Amino acid sequence: MSPDATAASRRGKLIVISGPSGTGKTSICNALLERLPNAEWSVSATTRPRRGNETNGAAYSFISREEFGRRREGGEFLEWAEYLGELYGTPLAAVTDAVQAGHHVIMEIEVQGGKQVADRMPESIRIFVLPPDMESLQARLAGRKTESAEHQARRLAAADGEIAFARDCGAYHFFVTNDGLQETVAEVMEIIEREINGA
Repeated sequence: MSPDATAASRRGKLIVISGPSGTGKTSICNALLERLPNAEWSVSATTRPRRGNETNGAAYSFISREEFGRRREGGEFLEWAEYLGELYGTPLAAVTDAVQAGHHVIMEIEVQGGKQVADRMPESIRIFVLPPDMESLQARLAGRKTESAEHQARRLAAADGEIAFARDCGAYHFFVTNDGLQETVAEVMEIIEREINGA
């Protein structure tokens, strides 16, 4: 095997998980982190307020709009998107360093960001998570009890557009319906292992 081929085989994969709010993306990502060897979480920067017990620097790095704008203008984000009035972005250097070191990076992002990742890192694995139906999605959002009814309604209204965009934009090669977490995690793991092994 040539040195280039050996280096390529040691590289990790960027794994993108997208889908409307309430489809279980975070639960799927947490399960992947437990099951997939050499996996790590991609910490996104966001301007949205912290929820409940969220810790700065764990799932998200909470920054001001001014700081976000400075980083965006400096080309520091692999992707960025605005969702419900707040900004989200993925630090480029952290992802590329981890992948080159042989780690698999798990990224949970919105569809706008997923399209940018598809364009900039086409070798990434991009999976879109669908709800079984809109009624179950509404129930999941209400069950969180972390947001107002108005905010939940905005998320639900955004979901149809996100699903349509994901289907039309060509960024996602894999669509899975989360009708049961364990079964969905198993399906996602099967996709990832197949892609990593080049099958």
